[in-house]
Order: sequence, then structure tokens, then C-alpha cells
Amino acid sequence: MLGLAASFAKLPPLVGYLGGGLALYGVGVTSSELLHEIGQVGVLLLLLAVGLHIRLRSVLRPEVLGAGVAHLALSSVLFTAVGLTFGIGIGAAVLIAVVLSFSSTVLGAKALEARNELEAYQGRIAIGILILQDLVAIALLVLGGLSSPSPWALLLLLAPVARPLLLNLLAASRHGELLLLYGLLLALGGGALFERLGMSSELGALAAGALLAGHPKSDELSEKLWGLREAFLVAFFLEIGLAGLPSAGGMLFVFVFLLLLPLKGVLYFLLLTLFRLRARTSFVVGVSLTSYSEFALIVGAATAGSGLIPDSSVGILALTVVLSFVVGAPLNRAVHSLYSRLESLLLRFERATEHPDETPQFLGSARSLVVGMGRTGTAAYEALYERRMSPVGLDSDPAKIEWHRREGRRVIYGDAEDPELLDHLDLDRLEAVIVAVPDFEARMRAVEGLRKRGFTGVIGTIGMYPEEEAPLREAGADLVRHPLSEAGFGLAEQSLELRVPARGSR
Repeated sequence: MLGLAASFAKLPPLVGYLGGGLALYGVGVTSSELLHEIGQVGVLLLLLAVGLHIRLRSVLRPEVLGAGVAHLALSSVLFTAVGLTFGIGIGAAVLIAVVLSFSSTVLGAKALEARNELEAYQGRIAIGILILQDLVAIALLVLGGLSSPSPWALLLLLAPVARPLLLNLLAASRHGELLLLYGLLLALGGGALFERLGMSSELGALAAGALLAGHPKSDELSEKLWGLREAFLVAFFLEIGLAGLPSAGGMLFVFVFLLLLPLKGVLYFLLLTLFRLRARTSFVVGVSLTSYSEFALIVGAATAGSGLIPDSSVGILALTVVLSFVVGAPLNRAVHSLYSRLESLLLRFERATEHPDETPQFLGSARSLVVGMGRTGTAAYEALYERRMSPVGLDSDPAKIEWHRREGRRVIYGDAEDPELLDHLDLDRLEAVIVAVPDFEARMRAVEGLRKRGFTGVIGTIGMYPEEEAPLREAGADLVRHPLSEAGFGLAEQSLELRVPARGSR
């Protein structure tokens, strides 16, 4: 019920789960071995999912590696100094500082997904930084679980040899319950194997996922396990809540780190602009990563179990993470409107140089423009090309742009969410614009922006739901098509045309 209440308040449900643990603690309920084991399964499934998404190419970009490492180093130094002022030992202070330097993968990824920006340039930068932090978290898990490794643990270096077999089993599991069970086998089996060899079970689950990373079915496996993972993780957050509230000194620690939370986003913004990213991209990434990470709880629990940090630190970290979600969730929902308000101030920090995410200005001899080069946008592009309308496509996904260029289409980078896009775009030669991005708000802004710029040509767009048509037409769209409804209508019409004539009828 508390998870549902948090969801209604537009907060991550885990805020409610931790609150549920605190409420149970208040009425005298204590944790149990069963609750711990259930929560541990959730942690292993989470780490398996992280491993499935590890792409070193995403980390090796200069802006990701440079800004990510610099942010981790600077914030760790600052947070260590804060920890020392609270009387924490140097070793524990450094560990706590590093885990609080991480940003939430759950909050960041969900916020980007809600804005349809996971595959956009800013989404890839944010996810790349999160993966870099995950790799550092792996090192800390090793530190927390490598107290007495078995000599046989060296055989784990041969684990990549098993990758072809694991991939064949993944393909053989197809799409049903076998795929779900295979994911459970990898998470629990990998964890048990590493634990038997004297290493961290969390590291084992993550390594099992990493062996499958890059396979076309790895995303499907992650989605298949999502609901089960979230359900089991409820026990993990309940157990953290059942540890109770921190002492007065611990509450002061939480308060200080909440005050420092905006500094994380500001530091990301400054570092990313230093690496030649535009102010808007840097701001969106910075806000997306303005939180403390759930990995702080996982790594904190593992290192506390090894005696590297005090047991009381886990409860303090839990409350710090939860309250950062309370702050970060509304910031992420309002990120684009916030940028619009602060744009004049933020642009002062933008470097006067060529940016990797530069907005386009000149469209050459193009007579038509397609915004959003997914399946609908691609079909529109081909139709315009056949009618000699010299189309050019815009998309925010670099991988998609590269694919279209290999196919011979003229597609350039442009983010429909970017308020500067239409301000800089040369619209003089254009006769028609097709807006085919999936997000309704992005379509509305694009249509309104085109009319405000004085564009008098035809604007066509899509409506995923019937209620979207009226506001899109009011904003200035000349044509709103409903691809899903029209696909069903067209299928029925063509099926009737292909009917086999009844016997005797000619």
C-alpha cells in the first residue's frame, strides 16, 4: 500500500517499500532469514540485469569516460571530507564517499525512458556514465566479498570460454517460461558459484549477465525478469527499513548529504560542458543523474557484512538514497521546462566550439523534412523521396542515424525535445514537415514551434490515440493520421479485396 501511495505521488515505489520497513520496525517487527534470502534473490536479479546491459563502447566515449571519472573523483574527495568531519574512519569514509558518488540507475533510466530519451544522445551519455559507475561498484563488491577466495577462483578467468554455450542455451530458451527460468538459473547459479569459491555472490550474478551482453536476446531476457526482480527487491528494501531510523548524528549526516545533492547535478553540468557538450545536453544529463544510487545500499550492505564500514551506515545510506529519489523524481519530470527557464543563464557556460551534439542549421536543397526516423518516419521519408520532394530526416539516436546513412538516406542529428532545434533550422525551402516522434508532448512542441517560426507549409503528424488529434490540429497540424487504427482498417479492406469468389459467382 505504501508503494502504491508513493507511485500516486509520482515517486519510485521503493520509497514506499522502505517506508513500509520503517513502519513495521515502529510496531516491533524484526527482520528474518527468509526475508533476507528473498531480498538477496532480488539483488542478484538486479545485478544480472546490469550485467546484461554492460557495453564497454558506451563507456569509452571521451565525454563519458572523462566527465564520469572526474565527477567520481571530485565528489569522492568532497564526500570523504564530509565523512571525516563526522568522525568516520578514513577507510570507511572513503568507501561511503565513493558509493554516494554513484547516481541511481533505476531513477535515471526510468526518467529517460519516460521521456523517450534512452536512445537519444543525452540518454546514451547518461547511461554510459551509469555503466562506468556500475563497473566501479563491481570493484567495491569484490573488495567486500574477497575476504578468503579459494585457489580454484582463478578458474573463473576462463569464464568467457563458456559464453558460446550460454548463448546457445539463451537462444534455445525461446520466449516463454524457459527464458524466465534460464535467467533465474544464471543469477542464482552464478551467485552460488562465486560464493562457493569465496567471492561475492553479487559479483557472480553480474558476471553471468556480462557474459550474455550484446546478444540480441539479452534485452528480452532482462525484460522477462523485470517483474520478478522488482517483486523480490521489495524484501531487500523492507529489510533495510526494518533496521530503523538512524541516530541524531546519522540524521544530521543525511541532512548534510541532501544539501549536497544539487551539487552532483551542477558538477555533471560543468564537466560535460567542459567536454564540449551543449548546455542543454549537459543540463538534461546532470538532472537525470541528480540522485544517490540504490547501489549504495547493495555495496554498503556487502561492505558492512565484511566489517569495512559500520553496520549503522546501511540505514543512513538507505534514508539518504530514498530522500534523494523524493527530490530527483520531480526534477526529472520538469527537466525540459526547467531548462527553458534557465536557458539564458546556462548558455553562458557553453563553450564556443563545435559540439558533438550540435543542432542542425542548414538543410541544403531539401523540400521536405521528417522529424523522427522510426518505422513511420522512414515510410514517410520513402514516400517523399519517390515523389521527388528531396526529403531530409532528423533523429536523436546516433545509431539509427548511422544505419539510415548506410541505407542511402539523408538523415542528420536533431532532437525534437530541443527547444533550440527549430530556432536554428533553415525552413525557407521546406514545403512539408512530417512529425513522427512517438512522444505526444514532443509532437505538440514541434508543431507549435514550426508555426511560431512562421512556417506556412504543410505539417503532418501522427496520433497514437484519438484524443490527441484535436490539440495537435489546434497547435497547427494540417493532417493527423492514426497509424494503428488505419493499419487495421487497411488490412480489412485489402483482405476483402483478396476474397476467393464463391462457387458459381462470376
